[in-house]
Amino acid sequence: MIQLHAFDDQRAQSDALAKAVGDALQASLAAQAAAPTGARPAMLAVSGGSSPRPFLQTLSTQSFDWSRIAVTLVDDRWVPETDSASNSQLVHATLLQNAAQNAAFWPLVDSTQELNAHVAALNADPRFAVVPDVAILGMGEDGHTASIFADSPEWDHAITTTERFVAVHPGSAPHARVSWSMSALKEVKHLFLLIAGPRKMDVLNAASAALQKNAISQLANDKGVRLDVYWCAN
Repeated sequence: MIQLHAFDDQRAQSDALAKAVGDALQASLAAQAAAPTGARPAMLAVSGGSSPRPFLQTLSTQSFDWSRIAVTLVDDRWVPETDSASNSQLVHATLLQNAAQNAAFWPLVDSTQELNAHVAALNADPRFAVVPDVAILGMGEDGHTASIFADSPEWDHAITTTERFVAVHPGSAPHARVSWSMSALKEVKHLFLLIAGPRKMDVLNAASAALQKNAISQLANDKGVRLDVYWCAN
């Protein structure tokens, strides 16, 4: 199910999404504190790219207990953190500032290792035995979300595996990637999509109208998934 939240300007969009994500994190923190097995960090997964920058900067100023939150990524390119293409670099520069500097950060990339071996290690990592409590997705005009690209040789595996993480080699984009799998994304309780412009709304509408070979359509047509879409017209 898609729930659309539409805005005329980016500041209103960023502020509203930061409020919604903050409320979801507060609910997750409360649930973790009440869990009989003891509290674990609430996990927040965010996306890279230029669109999330204002939202991430706004979220970084929210005053909840960041020391009980672990920040990770929805996906990342297989590059060192010093590379400008690194989503990890973006998160450090935008989100892990201000109040949010007290959060833990769980990266998806260690480029000193071999990609497939690292993905196997992530899938065995007990920190990721559960999916994120809250995740904020982006979307390309080809309908990819996270790094689940329809033109990658890993497409069938990425949308069917029950493993948390997949390695992806997109045909239409540079760099190998590490991404949460489709099954993992479908398990996220609080799932948000941040997009802007009429073209991306057209892509989303087409993807939700009928099942297509792209990742956002796989999510939008799953009756068990609620996707809160924060869209800015400009």
